[in-house]
Amino acid sequence: MRKFAGDRIVVASHNKGKLEEIEKLLQPFGLSVVSAGDLGLPEPEETEDSFVGNARIKAHFAAKQAGLPALADDSGICVDALAGQPGVYTADWAETGHGRDFEMAMTRTWRELENVHALFPRLAQFRCTLVLAWPDGHDEVFEGVMAGQIVWPMRGSQGHGYDPIFQPDGFDVTFGEMDRWQKNEISHRADAFRKLVTGCFT
Repeated sequence: MRKFAGDRIVVASHNKGKLEEIEKLLQPFGLSVVSAGDLGLPEPEETEDSFVGNARIKAHFAAKQAGLPALADDSGICVDALAGQPGVYTADWAETGHGRDFEMAMTRTWRELENVHALFPRLAQFRCTLVLAWPDGHDEVFEGVMAGQIVWPMRGSQGHGYDPIFQPDGFDVTFGEMDRWQKNEISHRADAFRKLVTGCFT
């Protein structure tokens, strides 16, 4: 496994919330962190049907364009009773043509669970794949999971995306009700990040 040796890294994302989360996770390593958005890089089209495929597209595009190692994340929620949907299409379920509406996406998720008469608890996992890519084309892949269940109605205004309907295992609150930094310590992204740190930074 290749170790990270530089002092600058590109986060291949235009999502400010995700960037802030990843910046905090990288803080202990004293790196200069810059986003693809800061560099004016466009967002490449995500054409794969897997988290690792889409994360690779983003990481390799940013690494090649910036000439620096780049870290990309692809993540989503996978609902057992919906055969793993929305999965890689998690954000697509929220698309309206006028931006993303996650309340609409959460409502659709619950409605589809009702349509298939899903048993309780309605199990789901947030999944995250991190890809660290270098300009020479090498990459390392790390996957993280947070298991839980889908609940209704929506609860809480913290976090983002589907957080208000996801209750992680071992907790009686949703991600939407949880302090964001507490969530960031136990999340699917944190799980993947611990593996990244062990593999490439220590």
